[in-house]
Amino acid sequence: MYDRLKNLISLPFIFCLLLLLLNDFYLKATFHNILTGKLSDFCGLFIFPIFWSAIFPRHKLWIFILTGVLFIYWKSEYAWRLIELISNVFNIQRTVDSTDLIALSMLLVAWIHIKDGYATIFTNPLITRLSAVFIGVVSIFSFCATSQQSYIQSFEQPQYVLLQSTKIPDTTSYGEFKFYKTDSLIIVGIDHLYIRRPIRDDDFNKNRSLIDLDKDVMAMIADGTSLIPAGKVTKLTINTAQGKDALRFNGGRLDGRFTRTKNNKLIIEGFYKMGIEDSTWTFRDTSSTHVVIQTFVKGERTSIKQFDDDKLVSSTHINTRADTIRNKYIHIGILILLAVGIILWLVKNYRLTFPEQLKLKLVWKWLLCFISPIFIWLLHVGMRILLSDFNHDIFETIATIIFIFIVTCPLMFFIVFLIKLRKEIDVFLYWLLLGLVCSIWTTCGTLIELS
Repeated sequence: MYDRLKNLISLPFIFCLLLLLLNDFYLKATFHNILTGKLSDFCGLFIFPIFWSAIFPRHKLWIFILTGVLFIYWKSEYAWRLIELISNVFNIQRTVDSTDLIALSMLLVAWIHIKDGYATIFTNPLITRLSAVFIGVVSIFSFCATSQQSYIQSFEQPQYVLLQSTKIPDTTSYGEFKFYKTDSLIIVGIDHLYIRRPIRDDDFNKNRSLIDLDKDVMAMIADGTSLIPAGKVTKLTINTAQGKDALRFNGGRLDGRFTRTKNNKLIIEGFYKMGIEDSTWTFRDTSSTHVVIQTFVKGERTSIKQFDDDKLVSSTHINTRADTIRNKYIHIGILILLAVGIILWLVKNYRLTFPEQLKLKLVWKWLLCFISPIFIWLLHVGMRILLSDFNHDIFETIATIIFIFIVTCPLMFFIVFLIKLRKEIDVFLYWLLLGLVCSIWTTCGTLIELS
């Protein structure tokens, strides 16, 4: 047992594990360069086969072979069907880059590591086992975390920043940017940004990514660029693949009227206020028969109207952040009322049947305590879907399952063995109550984010 676990508590394994977590949670989002993109692959291919070899020590060779084969498949273009299928349920993304395959060299390093062995931090057998279990849990957590790539915040309206620059950066290093050089200035077109948190489909969270857009872009490009002081107005026109864009900048941010023409026809017209959409935006097709008018208030859409041949065909009202906050308070109120109602129901059942109790064999009591978190999580997911607050992000889903198990499993032991069940319906009522509590907790978290 000790030989099986010692590789999990060796210094190289712990170092790569910590480096993997640091890269996935901080370095990638902060720097987003070639080094941080490759670092997770190198660290992951070191700790992944070592971890599973500790679980299945008799199949080490096959674990290493399958790790290499699966990594090659995952990084190839042939994996898109599988990714597309999984993405229907979980938010998984990956980048096809053949240069990532150089990380396969770490499999040889990992193989040498488990064959030769390294000194471990702990020598006491009990501490070794407990430490290995803890590091094993952290390893699974890291595998889940590294499975999510950086989240991509896309922008529907054109986004540009203006910087002072002596040269055009290498476009191959910045796939999310397009560069347009004019004299000593450089216009950077932003298609999307990589952000740390899962995407929420609302304008408020999108605007959070735009607050310091010029500073963020300059920090990512860095080489030979500098900010333009606020207050300096610059008007420029550039030709893009989508059309001819007329831009007005205040400092480095779009500010004022924006237009895009194509084939001498106006197809987009709108206004920016320091990089944030404002007022009315009008979108036309090239024939000008189909028109979409979107109204923005401080960057948040409040309505969308569509016209065909000057006839209104649809009108949609959109909740702003203030509307969403109000709705979340209503949701929390409803969930609390339901929880109070279930507590009163359980108290009633307790009083009506006391001192009798539901008779279950000991093995069924233990089984009930261990499987209850699964049903509580399912009820919690159902409530979040009903409240339109469910996120398909795989990392958040796994983290939620683990959290619910850690919290509700001991509670179910307390309920089953100390409070004791009175009726068969009590099992479902306790599941529903704990599911409601979890939903109240997560809804409060959403409310805090919005506020």
